Amino acid sequence: DYDEALDTCWILVCAALVFFMHAGFTMLETGCVQLKNTQNILCKNGLVVVIATICWYLVGYGLAYGEPNTEGGSFCGTSYFAGAGFLEEQANGVNRWRDWFFQWAFCATCGTIVSG
Repeated sequence: DYDEALDTCWILVCAALVFFMHAGFTMLETGCVQLKNTQNILCKNGLVVVIATICWYLVGYGLAYGEPNTEGGSFCGTSYFAGAGFLEEQANGVNRWRDWFFQWAFCATCGTIVSG
């Protein structure tokens, strides 16, 4: 049964393609500024990826995909902050890291789009 392996490969390829959008946005932004500002744009885009990764790991994934509050009335997740519970679920056959990586690629790319 290769379903899980093929799903993982496909998700990783798609996430890499989304992440490569950073290169395109970087080229677009550097082409719109003077030569002296090119280094600032490159540094900004690199910093956006680092900050987006930290924020998505610590807070973002938990809010977006965490389990909701069982008492009702909540619109965001209350679990999976900072990767808590990922390893336990992986032992049960659920690959949260794969999903985290895929959604992180979109999170970082959106940060680059907005800051451009």
